[in-house]
Amino acid sequence: MSRGYHLYLAALPQVCAADPGRMVFTADAGGRCEVFTWDAVTGAARQVTDRPRGTLHGAIDRDAHIWWFDEDEHGRGRWMFQPFHGGADRPGLTGVGPGEPRGLAVADRAIVAVGIGDARTTAVHIGPRGGEAREVTRVDGHAALSGITPDGRFLALTGAAGSARAVTVLADDGTVRAVLPGDGGHGRLWCLGFAPVADRAELLLVRESGDRYLLASWRPGSGITTHAWQPFDTEITARWYPDGRSVLVRQDRHGRSALHRVHLVRRTTETVATPRGTLLDAAPRAADDVHYLWTDTATPPRIASTKGTPLPPAHDPASQVPGEHRDLWTPGPDGPVHTLLSLPEGRRGPVPAVFLVHGGPADHDRDAYDGVVHSLVDSGFAAVRVNYRGSTGYGPRWRRAFDEGVGLTQVADLVAVRADLTARGLVRADAVGLWGFSWGGYLTLLAAGVHPKLWRAGVAVKPIADYPVASRTTTAALRALDERLFGGTPDQVPERYELSSPRHYAAAVRAPLLVAAATRDAKCPPGQVRGYLAALRRAGVRHEAMWLDTGHNGYAADTHVAVLRRALVFLDRELRGATPQTPRPHRSGDPGRARATTTPAGAGTTRPTERRTGHAEGHHPERPAGG
Repeated sequence: MSRGYHLYLAALPQVCAADPGRMVFTADAGGRCEVFTWDAVTGAARQVTDRPRGTLHGAIDRDAHIWWFDEDEHGRGRWMFQPFHGGADRPGLTGVGPGEPRGLAVADRAIVAVGIGDARTTAVHIGPRGGEAREVTRVDGHAALSGITPDGRFLALTGAAGSARAVTVLADDGTVRAVLPGDGGHGRLWCLGFAPVADRAELLLVRESGDRYLLASWRPGSGITTHAWQPFDTEITARWYPDGRSVLVRQDRHGRSALHRVHLVRRTTETVATPRGTLLDAAPRAADDVHYLWTDTATPPRIASTKGTPLPPAHDPASQVPGEHRDLWTPGPDGPVHTLLSLPEGRRGPVPAVFLVHGGPADHDRDAYDGVVHSLVDSGFAAVRVNYRGSTGYGPRWRRAFDEGVGLTQVADLVAVRADLTARGLVRADAVGLWGFSWGGYLTLLAAGVHPKLWRAGVAVKPIADYPVASRTTTAALRALDERLFGGTPDQVPERYELSSPRHYAAAVRAPLLVAAATRDAKCPPGQVRGYLAALRRAGVRHEAMWLDTGHNGYAADTHVAVLRRALVFLDRELRGATPQTPRPHRSGDPGRARATTTPAGAGTTRPTERRTGHAEGHHPERPAGG
């Protein structure tokens, strides 16, 4: 077994627009994620928040006020702020009730806009920092505030990227100035914020057009301009440079990243040099500086500046990931399936293997440091990360390929990669397990039931276990995603949900299962997991249940360490017949698998590992971008 569990927390700091030496970032604080300031001149950090369950969302405005979302155990709360060097905590706006964070934007002259939502609606409020708020708009369903102009006159609200109201531009009095569609022949549309300049209002967009992604922009009076001269074949996101004339494009392609500076007026593109691997985040700064968060499978995340600006030190694990790391391509019906394979050092012949199944489905595994990979390889297992059909980073056709049905297509790719690995003599056919979180946990349970003879163990953390019940009881945003995946609701197309539901196959499962679920999980609700566990009991399937007093996404490392410990001991016993000593956790902050927000953004408030609508739509800060 591993000597310890290797976890990490690394985040790119946000920078004060008026004073680039002042920054805010999130980091470990006694096993919790909290918000800190960083002064690049003095090299001093200060902890801002200290909450029992941790704090994930932080931002800094032009006046160097620090913002964070003060939420309760149910994810409901309000935005707070304090001065950079400390002071009293104050509500960002008064008169705004608690709710889910749906975006924060602060314009010049301390004009603040916040998006707050609940299960039914999203409201946008605006007002002076610390002052009384007025409601600008309220819309049905899930939406997110994604930008404000520097003068505070225009706001951008995003809906689902493939909807008729993908982006809505509002005046500060709530008047609708434009509705930008992302449905039909228009192609899906993502909003990436207004230009940070006072001479014009220009909104940056990404358009999916056929098999390409294109930059676009909207201006009042002239509408959308599409920059078709620079297409990208896989998912991108972008941020404005401070000059407001060029943008930094971050592209995900085949599990790795690249940066491009695109000059919209000159119509030229240049590469921004970075090491081979994955950029978990990147942001253009003043004087053509670029801050980026880089990693590869063998190397913990590192924060760097192209101009050498002092940045907060990352709290890295003690060592690199041991072993051999390679790419594997397996033939498939819609093209080769890409796998990131990590093998233990000193192996002789095939080894036990664990498939780490990513969530999403619109996400992908990256050539990036992964605490779970580190622990598995250090424990003598092969770690197998498959970018099955539906994953991002391989183009629109790959993401839309669900030929065998929801879930069943992805399971087919897992099965094909398993056969390829065993045929090559890399892994033992009699010692292959599965481990997934959220939608990855769903695929773990589905694979165990659909192909029971192929797997020897499964770990499903906060999974979808009964798809029809989960869809009816999850959040509005995820219900909408399910309807797009299945082509209707569980009542409209019940047979599709049933064939893709793990509970439908529960009696066929042969591999022992460890199911870890959360009592306050709004995305993968506990009731549908209890129903699945009851079905396993009736069928006599050997399993273990682990209940966590958290929501879908937790900030405390102790919870994650407990799951890691239980999972590794379980897999070691089931795949190797071992009865190991439980190792002492090695913590370096927030745990989990590397997640980058490097694809078109459709919301301002997504968390690192949650299921997302459309692409793996991330959090793209701008003025100051919060929530």
